[in-house]
Order: sequence, then structure tokens, then C-alpha cells
Amino acid sequence: MSIQEQSMRRVTAIRNGTVIDHVPVGKALSVLKMLGIDGSMSNPVSLVMNVPSQKMGGKDIIKVEDRELNQNELDRLALVAPDASVAIIRAYTVVEKMEINLTDEVVNVAKCTFTNCITTNPREPLPHRLIVCNREPLELRCHYCGKTQDIIGLIDNLL
Repeated sequence: MSIQEQSMRRVTAIRNGTVIDHVPVGKALSVLKMLGIDGSMSNPVSLVMNVPSQKMGGKDIIKVEDRELNQNELDRLALVAPDASVAIIRAYTVVEKMEINLTDEVVNVAKCTFTNCITTNPREPLPHRLIVCNREPLELRCHYCGKTQDIIGLIDNLL
């Protein structure tokens, strides 16, 4: 680790857990909400917002001790921070780097935000399918009703 990296470190290393780096500035709280991290859990969480980044200009960083993300959580993360990097830490060492893949269709991650969509009818057990129309800025549409989805609303409609 270079001198510059050491001076940039704002949060101590974690023994075991997950580090989510390169989160877009100001999106860390949305990431926490999407992952169901609300402060009621016993795992320590470190959150650093709006730190300098050569790659992005600025970024947020989240460290969650004693918890490793699964693929379903990575799929959720893709809706808020598709270019984030996720590292699994064990014994203070990065043992795995996980990929976040925002595919062309997001299935069974969140419900459509349109209250009249057919997917809200419990008698119509359809998979929840959101089509990625644009990646930057992220634009999602429901496969069934065609309504553009509000990303903040999707966070409240996670499955």
C-alpha cells in the first residue's frame, strides 16, 4: 500500500465481511436500504461518503463486518450502483472479488411501482420483470405494463 493510499484510508480494515467500493456519491444510504441494513443488526457497518476517487471523481464506500453478500443482494445492488466493486474479506485479506452484473432484464428483484400493474394482483402469479432501457442514467420499465420505474420506489418494493 502506497503512502498516498494509507493517507486516504478513512476507515480501518475489517477482519471478515464485505467491502462495497466505488458506490456513486450519495448512493450509499440507498445501497444500505437495498441490502436491508438498517441499524437493527449486530454487524458493525462503516460508511464513508463523498471521498475522492481518481476513477469517479468522488465515491462512497461501505464496509459490513461479518457478512458476505450473496448473488440476490448483488442483483439488488446493480439497481443503485451497477459499477461498484464488491470484495469479500476473510482474515483481513481479499479472498474474492464479486461481479455486479446489470443484465438487460431484472427478474424477481423488485415489484413494479405502478399500483395497477397486473403483477400486483395476487391471483396473477407472474414473475416480476423489469427491462433495462438505459444504463446511464438507469431507466427501467415494467415488462408487463410498460411504466417507467422510479428507482427510489423500487427500493421500497424489493422482494
